[in-house]
Amino acid sequence: MSDNSQNTSSSAAPSPEEVEAAMAANASDELARLQGELAELKAKSAELADQFLRAKAEAENARRRAEDEVAKARKFGIESFAESLLPVADSLDAALAIKEATPQQLREGADATLRQLTSALERNKVLAINPAAGSKFDPHQHQAISVVASEQEPNTIVAVLQKGYVIAERVLRPALVTVSAPK
Repeated sequence: MSDNSQNTSSSAAPSPEEVEAAMAANASDELARLQGELAELKAKSAELADQFLRAKAEAENARRRAEDEVAKARKFGIESFAESLLPVADSLDAALAIKEATPQQLREGADATLRQLTSALERNKVLAINPAAGSKFDPHQHQAISVVASEQEPNTIVAVLQKGYVIAERVLRPALVTVSAPK
C-alpha cells in the first residue's frame, strides 16, 4: 500500500524537476516552432528579393529595348520615304543621260517624273494644299502674300502662287495665296 500512496501523491503534484522538464520541453518545442517559422520567413524573403531583382532587371531591359527602338526609329524613320523617292531620282538621272532630247521628250519626262514624285509624296501622307480660286481663306493652311481688289467676297482666294503641303494633317508649308480685299 505504501507504493499506492506514493503513486497518488506523485500524480497529484508534479515535482519541481518534472515542472522544469515540462517547461524545458515546451520551450524547446516553441523554440523549434519559431526557428521553423524563421526559416520559412527567410526563404520567403529570399524568394521575394529574387523576384524583385528579376522584375527590376526585366524593367531595365524593357527600358533599354524601348530606347533602342526609339533610336532606330529616329535613325531609320525616313527610310521608306527615301525608298519611294529613289525612282524619281532614277528618272531624273535617265533624263539627264539623254544628250539630245527634244523639247517634247523633256516635257514628257518631266511630267512622268512629277507623277512619280506626287505618288511618292502621297504614299508617305504628304498631300498638296492647292485651294481653288474663290474658296475661303484659311489662315491655318494658307499664307496671304497680297490683298487685291476683286469682285469676289472678302477674304477669298483670288490666286494660288505656290502650293502648300500637309503631312498627316499637319501643315509642312502653307499655300501662298493672293486674297480679295474687303470692299
